Amino acid sequence: MNDTIAGIATSKGVGAISIIRVSGEEAISITNKIFNKDLNKVNTHTIHYGYIKDNEKIIDEVLVTVMRKPKSYTTEDIVEINCHGSISTCESILQLLIKNGTRLAEPGEFTKRAFLNGRIDLVEAESIMSLISSTTNKARDISISQLSGTASANIKLLRQEILDIISLIEVNIDYPEYEDISVLTNEELLPQINNIIKKLDDILKISHTARIYTNGIKVGIVGKPNVGKSSLLNALLNEDKAIVTSIPGTTTDIVEGNIKINDLLLQITDTAGIRESTNKIEELGVEKSKQIIHSSELILLVLNNNEEFTKEDELLIESIKDKPHIIIINKIDLEQKLILPSIYKAIYISIENKQGLEELKQTINNMFNSDNIKTENPTYLTTSRTLGLIEKAKNLLLKSKHAIKEATPIDIVEIDIKEAWQVLGEITGEYYTTEMIDNIFANFCLGK
Repeated sequence: MNDTIAGIATSKGVGAISIIRVSGEEAISITNKIFNKDLNKVNTHTIHYGYIKDNEKIIDEVLVTVMRKPKSYTTEDIVEINCHGSISTCESILQLLIKNGTRLAEPGEFTKRAFLNGRIDLVEAESIMSLISSTTNKARDISISQLSGTASANIKLLRQEILDIISLIEVNIDYPEYEDISVLTNEELLPQINNIIKKLDDILKISHTARIYTNGIKVGIVGKPNVGKSSLLNALLNEDKAIVTSIPGTTTDIVEGNIKINDLLLQITDTAGIRESTNKIEELGVEKSKQIIHSSELILLVLNNNEEFTKEDELLIESIKDKPHIIIINKIDLEQKLILPSIYKAIYISIENKQGLEELKQTINNMFNSDNIKTENPTYLTTSRTLGLIEKAKNLLLKSKHAIKEATPIDIVEIDIKEAWQVLGEITGEYYTTEMIDNIFANFCLGK
């Protein structure tokens, strides 16, 4: 991190204004070489009007912001050049900076430097990317909450509780002869470990709901051929995304689209009709449909009002009973032949006449009620990485709990407890490997 990096911080493409960011020891001196005013003596956090020049040739009329270390995003000297937003202008200024001594920044490298320099931790770093990619107000609010550091503070408190247990074990192992130090019995350890396991469980439960608002809900539309699955997808998206015909089996591959319902992002997948078939292509489509059922977080099962309820329909309902689902009876504009058993509840719609679609949307919204999400809650974690680590730490503590009950020697029990402490440290970055850090920031956008 001894070199100086530069990158375009705004989206690539034509716009009114673009920002080129420079960070590092020589950020000010290098920018000074291509700016027509002396930046070396200006005050920090000031903006200066002038021209970017390549020798005597004017490249652009700009505003240059100077932020001296340590009060900057990376804690290094930072210069931001606000230029006009043409692609050629941005590229010309960036090439000038590189020619004069900067290096092109890697994806996420500015935020990576902020982490390595101790300004933010990994939870806060990941929340920045979540904030950039947020598509709903609720997703934005959750990202802002994580960026405030409250989630990280909660993890640090849990680590301290585990460290207190480790310290007691160490004292008990190293100084057993001290009469004034209570012997750490299995009975004394269990309540403390149980308490931490419960806290980890609570984090997992509420974070699952919060993650729905940051990542969206995977919705699979399933059913037999020709019940109106593709028509439902098109109606929800309000566009002709999927091919619709009266011929059963038209959809043989996966068709996808995204919509927003209030603060919910739905990632909807239309699937091939599920039925017994001797057609190899259709069989592949049916197999994909079954995979979608497995991976979806909400299933919309479409039945045809104009066909009698069959054993095949019953088996379809049985296959989704353990997942959040909504049964939809389509084609209510046609003669009713389907009599749904009273044990099942359904929404009745006519895609042809645009009946029942708003009720369907409201039902989906009610199933994932955003009122359950309080954005000031300090314990939300919404990335696969952090939730995976919480799960791993919980399992390690469960393992240590089992070992205690089996009267395993306390120094052996301590191994899993120490690993749980270390795993929680990976969440905030108090413990990390170079490979882990590179992998996290590689997923960031350029210029951030």
